[in-house]
Amino acid sequence: MNFTASVIAEFLKGSVEGDPEASVNDISKIEEGKAGTLSFLANPKYEKYIYKTESTIVIVNEDFSPQKSISATLIRVQNAYESFAAALRLYEQSKPKKTGISKLAGIAGSVSMGKNVYVGEFTVVSENVTLGDNVQLYPQVYVGDNVKIGEGTILHPGVKVYAGCVIGANCVIHAGAIIGGDGFGFAPSQENNYKKIPQVGKVIIEDHVEVGANTTVDRATLGATILRKGVKLDNLIMIGHNVEVDENTVIAAQSGISGSSKVGKNCMFGGQVGLIGHITIASGVKIAAQSGITKDIKEEGIVIQGSPAFKFGPYQRSYSVFRNLPKLLNQVNELEKKTENL
Repeated sequence: MNFTASVIAEFLKGSVEGDPEASVNDISKIEEGKAGTLSFLANPKYEKYIYKTESTIVIVNEDFSPQKSISATLIRVQNAYESFAAALRLYEQSKPKKTGISKLAGIAGSVSMGKNVYVGEFTVVSENVTLGDNVQLYPQVYVGDNVKIGEGTILHPGVKVYAGCVIGANCVIHAGAIIGGDGFGFAPSQENNYKKIPQVGKVIIEDHVEVGANTTVDRATLGATILRKGVKLDNLIMIGHNVEVDENTVIAAQSGISGSSKVGKNCMFGGQVGLIGHITIASGVKIAAQSGITKDIKEEGIVIQGSPAFKFGPYQRSYSVFRNLPKLLNQVNELEKKTENL
């Protein structure tokens, strides 16, 4: 589908500098721009590419001041990065959506199905499942008994949703994710082995949540494991049983949250962050990559790093010291030798 510069600018509430009828039908990076594509410039490091890019239209910040002539049509906006993301959403929405039920899908007779639902090959939809309007279940998805999936939600190939789980509207669950597997619950016995504790809770995922590929969200032992509205999880994340992640928190890849921990709103976790169980993280907390959290974080909005983690500033100052410990040790050894000689 083609979009003109004037249409894109109106959508982005920007202004056109150049040909308002310039047309694009694809997206490209500015350094790899081709005719008929839309690019953006937000980072000054990439400015050199705008003077030679072949992209037809480039989104730039309002205050961008070119140092040379530019052949592309410009769309000036307040924030080029955010506007390009919005343009990508428009581009994605313009693509034709899959609809229809494959003859190779297995759908129970008790399923309640909305309008314009897509179910791909070898997907299984079990008893008493509710699918909202415009739900898309790609091939080889499994949906267990009594699951509810809200309108516009997409389950990519190989997603598994265990019985009783609830997924809200306009969510995206990426390939290989598992929603509602058993929590890690075992009780030691007198025979020095472990007896499984039945996990009879469920997972509740609210609206506009995105779950990355091969991420697992375990069902609760009792009650529910909950991802609140707007939560974004990267690939390869582990969410333990009875965990609650509050609204608009984002967590990067390979992080893990142990059972019954509570994470506040608008938090940001870097990659490979680990939380022990039964702790609480205040809203707005930012945790640097590879940090280990072993106790409650009660102060809202702080930045922490390290394992065990503490405030970012003191950590950085401490790091500048302990990375020089071998050198300091050598100096101490030399001083000891001089003292002995005295």
